[in-house]
Order: sequence, then C-alpha cells, then structure tokens
Amino acid sequence: MMDCTGQAEDGGRAALPAGAGAGGAGPITRTEQDGDVTKFCLAAADGHEIESVVVPMGGEIEGKDKTWRTLCVSSQIGCARGCTFCRTGRMGLVRDLTVDEIVGQVLAARQQFGEDVRNVVFMGMGEPLDNFENVVAAVRCWHDDREHQIPRRRVTISTVGLCDGIRRLGALGWRRLNLAVSLNAPNDEIRSRIMPINRREPMGALREAIASYPVRGGGHVLIEYVLMAGLNDQPDHARELVEYLRGLRTCVNLIPFNPFEGPGYRPPSEEAVTQFQSILMESGQLAFRRNTKGQQAMAACGQLGRPRSVG
Repeated sequence: MMDCTGQAEDGGRAALPAGAGAGGAGPITRTEQDGDVTKFCLAAADGHEIESVVVPMGGEIEGKDKTWRTLCVSSQIGCARGCTFCRTGRMGLVRDLTVDEIVGQVLAARQQFGEDVRNVVFMGMGEPLDNFENVVAAVRCWHDDREHQIPRRRVTISTVGLCDGIRRLGALGWRRLNLAVSLNAPNDEIRSRIMPINRREPMGALREAIASYPVRGGGHVLIEYVLMAGLNDQPDHARELVEYLRGLRTCVNLIPFNPFEGPGYRPPSEEAVTQFQSILMESGQLAFRRNTKGQQAMAACGQLGRPRSVG
C-alpha cells in the first residue's frame, strides 16, 4: 500500500503500473497534446475525471538544456466560484479532491515525464482554498518526501481571492510557499461583473489580505490578470491597477483570454497587451506576459473542465 507521499509501507518507493494513476486516482483515461503541452486525465473512483496539465519551462541556456516541467494540478472537480471567463467555473462544483487524488496527479506526471516535473501550481480545476485542508496536506506530503521532494518554494497556490483562506495560509508560516491571486480587474465594478466573489469580498478587503501574506525576501505575490478585449484591457485600466497595487510586493502575470464556448469574451489585441504591460512597467510595477500554451487541447488557463464523467 502507499501513503499520500507515494511511499510503500516498508519504506520503499511504490511502483506505479504503466498507464495508471496513483493515490486514489485511477488510470489515465486520455491525453491531449498541443505542441509541447500535455493535458492528461485520471479516472476518479466515482467516474469523474481529474484534469492536469504538464507545461515545459525554460529552454537552452548557454548551449545547455535547462528545461524542466511545471505541473498544473486540480484541487476540485468543477468549482463553486462561478468566474464568468473560466470554463471550470461554468461547471459548478462537483466535489473536492482527496489528498491522495491531488498527490496522485504528481505521481502520474512523474511516471510519464520523469523527475524534471519539479514545480506544482494549483491552477487547474477548482478553488484550492475551498479545499484548504486537503491542499495543505498534499503540500506537506510533497515537501516531506525526502527521496522525491517538491519543496514548498516550488509550489504555488492560486485563489480567486478568499481573504480568510489567504490569512489561514499565511498563518502556517510557510514563507517560501508561493501565493497567486486571480484579480482580473482594476476596480470593484468590473470585478463584481466577472467574479461573483467580489460582491462578498471586495477589492479593498482583498488588498488587506494580500498585504498580510508573508513572502520571503525578494519574493512577490503573483497577481493573475486575464485580459479581455474592451472589458479590462484599456490604458486607464492599467493605470488603475498600478494604483491598487502600489506599495504591495506583487508581480503581475498578464494572461490573454483563452476562448471557449459560451462566455462571449474576446482575447485582447497584441497592441493592447503590449501597451498594458508597458504602462505597468513604466510605473514601476513588475509585470510579465504569460505566453499562451495548450489552447488547442483546451489545456490553457481557464479552459479546463468537461461537464461529463467517464465510465
């Protein structure tokens, strides 16, 4: 038998059968490839699928291969938060994933791609802080696995902005655990339209929670900002965002909207993305653009979640 770290009870490393998942998740039911991005799905015991995405990072540096892989894991099947630009949010919440189902995504990915699956981001299906105990337990499992460790500094937990959850995470004292906040708007009016959570926990309260989060020296809270044409991608929006983030230790990750059926949003123009980033940077706000990967496999940001089960 395995515990949640994938260790056999006798202390050895448990072998994972070919094509199988691990830790409470069943076999890999399907994979979808888009360039160098791979989405794979594990069968859950109740017939649902758990979607995960493997994304190569880095590249050749000074003639040496410096490539590694980041695994985007799910914390729930579906999501209760209902963000209008997110395919998973349109599913509604089916259920939380267990600790073993979360850890099993890493075991399956490492079986397929090896030990260079070394970073984990909770940016798959679900709101991680709505499944707080199981997510934290999974992070402990990875960190405490001495043979195949994924240290907390290589784990990022992304949230729609649950203020109490952010404070609970900060209270753990894990200064090297990375926090990402899905902001996506420069003001309450826009954010409340696209993210229902903002009607209950507006941006002022969220700012206080972000400010309270302990980050290591030189570190930042990652601010995720999905750009949608005509909605939140204009120069005035960029200037509002600068003012909102002023004084916080943050880095903005700009993400052009990834289309899927239904919501009616459009990706921004290349000029709009460039201008938005330039305004942030010229104002002293660190900002990067996330390159779109995995869109054709419905594996890009905001695209996960098929409203169906297997078996």
